[in-house]
Amino acid sequence: MSANEDQEMELEALRSIYEGDESFRELSPVSFQYRIGENGDPKAFLIEISWTETYPQTPPIISMNAFFNNTISSAVKQSILAKLQEAVEVNLGTAMTYTLFEYAKDNKEQFMENHHPVNSTTSISNIISVETPNIAPSSKKKDKREQLSKAQKRKLADKTDHKGELPRGWNWVDVVKVYNIYSLLFKKLF
Repeated sequence: MSANEDQEMELEALRSIYEGDESFRELSPVSFQYRIGENGDPKAFLIEISWTETYPQTPPIISMNAFFNNTISSAVKQSILAKLQEAVEVNLGTAMTYTLFEYAKDNKEQFMENHHPVNSTTSISNIISVETPNIAPSSKKKDKREQLSKAQKRKLADKTDHKGELPRGWNWVDVVKVYNIYSLLFKKLF
């Protein structure tokens, strides 16, 4: 089998396995994210796996640079990536995205044993509470609504129907543009 056929089969398998799983996210047909742990869990982290052109014969690109992982120290991230790279070497030549996600889920506690989460919300609230007393209550001004001119009101009325709603199909041009972009990308890929 060629690399593209392997990738298509693995993509189909991943979609069927993780259908309805809120932790899984397909960023593109060759890039995936999986959240290890529940929302609100201080030891939860996000893994992103991107396939190269010749994947699975060559290793995928594994990243933990997502904003979700900002509270994790770089040493812990490097440790997790090193352990995942070991799993990649063992599974090289086979479809391994599901295996890597499951390996990370099974070893989450071991991966995060040296993790000490940074409580960024406390520090932000402290900064805000320190700065707010400096603002005088009399300095607050009422925000004025922007006034429309007669011409602007007329133009707005011409665009909408008698209920103030935009007519059906007003944004179809955007849909057609997006469709054209995807069709061009699809043609380049195949």
